[in-house]
Amino acid sequence: MTPRQHCFDCLAARPARLFEAALWIAAEHEAELQPRHWLNRLNDLRQQVLALLPARPARELAQPLLRQLCELGFQEDLDDPLLPRSVLLHQVLQRQRGQPLALALLALELARQLDIPLQGINFPGRFLLGVPGSSQFFDPCTGRRLYPQDCRELLYQHFGAEMALTLEHLSPASDRQVLQRLSRNLRLLHVNSENYLAALKDAERALEIGPPSALDHLARAELYRRLECPQGERHDLECALLLTEDPALHTHLGLRLLELRARPPLH
Repeated sequence: MTPRQHCFDCLAARPARLFEAALWIAAEHEAELQPRHWLNRLNDLRQQVLALLPARPARELAQPLLRQLCELGFQEDLDDPLLPRSVLLHQVLQRQRGQPLALALLALELARQLDIPLQGINFPGRFLLGVPGSSQFFDPCTGRRLYPQDCRELLYQHFGAEMALTLEHLSPASDRQVLQRLSRNLRLLHVNSENYLAALKDAERALEIGPPSALDHLARAELYRRLECPQGERHDLECALLLTEDPALHTHLGLRLLELRARPPLH
């Protein structure tokens, strides 16, 4: 099977094997990568964390788990510009640096193995973690507990004063949402690194995980434009046109499609 097929098999498992699925995503970009090796490395880390956790009920161990990871050296990658290695999980394990979503995936897998209740929160701009059935939310990079005012400040930093905090922002992330968000993050980092073929893999995966959005199709259309593939660009623009409800974007896409159709075919 291809790495993507392995990834989707992990996603389809019950419960889904998200950490392994993310390693197979990395294997799409590094053919020599062996996910089993890094799963073994994770087992070693689990033993380290387990030895340091306090003797408390599992429901009280979410924040101690995150703090132990931080004390063991796992921190947010603050490189500028960020590189794809901040999302590729084997490199996150190796470097102990990563984006919030990558560090969250690490914490979620350790929590699963240690029977600690923890779930991903699909917060706009910054992936968070929470305890199921409670109002406890945490920053995956530090373990700091986040209160409503902290969440409002995060929204303000990323989107300005026009976005108000809603309950939907603090809703649990589905397995598909987690991997789709990971694919989108990786696509953006590969674009920033001008590795458009790698970014195309991430764009395709984000669409396959679904549900696709107009923005996902527009992102892939832009990659096809950069790669001088007008047929692929036209297909994605047409799909985005069908999915968008924004009148201005609808008009813009219509004009772009007219321009593409007017170009002479390549020989």
